[in-house]
Amino acid sequence: MTKSALFTVPKNEPCPQCGAGLVIRSGKHGPFLGCSHYPECDYVRPLKSQADGHVVKVLEGQLCPLCQENLVLRQGRFGMFIACINYPTCEHTDVIDKPDETAISCPQCQKGQLVQRRSRFGKNFWSCDSYPTCQFVINSKPVAGECPACHYPLLIEKKTAQGLKQFCASKQCGKPVTAE
Repeated sequence: MTKSALFTVPKNEPCPQCGAGLVIRSGKHGPFLGCSHYPECDYVRPLKSQADGHVVKVLEGQLCPLCQENLVLRQGRFGMFIACINYPTCEHTDVIDKPDETAISCPQCQKGQLVQRRSRFGKNFWSCDSYPTCQFVINSKPVAGECPACHYPLLIEKKTAQGLKQFCASKQCGKPVTAE
């Protein structure tokens, strides 16, 4: 059987059905409490009905840079994040999945940089970091360069049967670029 959770954290609370320990698990609808003896015991319970920034786990040994209190893992309405235990009084927060920056400038607005992001379905894509002002997005890995045919200032890298190939990122052109 496949594991139905992205991570597990001991809760130190007994399962009401079998007495084993409960663990915090993360599924497609967010975190929940489940029996550690799954699949023999199928007990599950929602962790919290509303996503109000409640504490999921205390991160031992990590201190807030503003007030020197412990940092905690919290569940909010936009997903998991790291914050001070005194949140919202202390406003320190950290994003868990920070976007990976590239050194490639956006070909559409030419002001922002392209950053790698992950869709809600787990696929990687690259978009301009000045969103929502610029809504440029591509699904293939960007490569610095210029198309020799149409002079578009961005190339993309795709896997083909012959290996990795570079193509023009312009949807109107899309021609393969040969390495010179």
